[in-house]
Amino acid sequence: MINTTEEFKAKVADIQSQSWYKNPIGFGIARVDRGQLNKDKILQATYPVVNWNENFGSAAIFMDAFVQSGVEIDTTKSELVLDITDDFIANCIGSFNPYLDEAIGDAHKNVQLISSLSALPKELGLGAEDFKVVFIFEDTNPASVETAYLKLYALSLGKAELRKINLNGAFGLLHNVAWEGNNPIELDWLRANELTLKLTGKYPNIDMVDKFPRFLSHIIPADNTRILDTSKVRFGAQLAAGTTVMPGASYINFNAGTLGAVMVEGRISSSAIVGAGSDVGGGASILGVLSGTDGNPISIGENTLLGANSTTGIPLGDGCIVDGGLAIFAGTKVTISETEADKLSQANNKKIPFGIVKAAELQGLNGLHFRQDSVTGKYIVNRSTREVKLNSELH
Repeated sequence: MINTTEEFKAKVADIQSQSWYKNPIGFGIARVDRGQLNKDKILQATYPVVNWNENFGSAAIFMDAFVQSGVEIDTTKSELVLDITDDFIANCIGSFNPYLDEAIGDAHKNVQLISSLSALPKELGLGAEDFKVVFIFEDTNPASVETAYLKLYALSLGKAELRKINLNGAFGLLHNVAWEGNNPIELDWLRANELTLKLTGKYPNIDMVDKFPRFLSHIIPADNTRILDTSKVRFGAQLAAGTTVMPGASYINFNAGTLGAVMVEGRISSSAIVGAGSDVGGGASILGVLSGTDGNPISIGENTLLGANSTTGIPLGDGCIVDGGLAIFAGTKVTISETEADKLSQANNKKIPFGIVKAAELQGLNGLHFRQDSVTGKYIVNRSTREVKLNSELH
């Protein structure tokens, strides 16, 4: 039993000095939902506390608690998914003892988690098999549902940067299930029990069938963030404070999102990022790496307007405008006059070509205004003169 904070710090230092120890990139304790037919199938992992490049003292205590329980900790692996045991919880409680009384509110979340686990009432029907301790030591392809969920949590909580975390193979790891609220149901179980469920009026109200749950099923957004339809944001998306996601044609995929207050009435595909103050107009679409950009991830700068029903397939800088209905792809031919090219050169502090150019030559530039000549049908690029400014009362 550890009795003082000094003893706790000394124990952590001793654990971290041992040859087998390694600081994890991320770690946490997950409650897992198992398949109704196949109990070995993990359908979902829920993390009350997510640690990402932080709280290494708690990580050391967790690992040591397993070692003291006779469980081998191999930190040469990229990830570890371990079963919760009574010995693990008891060892953690003994080490966290100096902090138990002050672990309330925002203080010592991992201590609160262990304390809550130890006090779960039996009538909940939860056992050790319903909880896992997960460590990620290297950012390689996730090898389990539990680690895939931990990475998605890190993204949606803003603890990991968009496009900076390895999610390769995650889609294949997750199971396609029916979702009743936040409850995942095996499709095979529904098929096997369809007759009885329907005869007894107990067939579940299925909200969707997907591999990913909804963002709001796991994440509490900032107070000034609004999501008017839960189906519009997928878990693994990242929404900065002040973002508004309207119903209708809006959608934000996983590993995509916003960096500040943004109005979203269109689609932000996977890997696409939108800067603060920008407006993704109704039905507008930002292409993802799997939907027409040839693997080129799209970033949209600050205070940029994507007009209604427009499509953007190149990165854009700050203060840009794409008029409604236009589709701008890397190979789209656009015309820039010499006068407008000079203005854009000054705005970007680099020489901008004039004449007929491919839109790809303008990617990432500031102050572009893509328009269409209503007589000739030609796409024209001018220096934007309009200030894109969101209504502060809405964000």
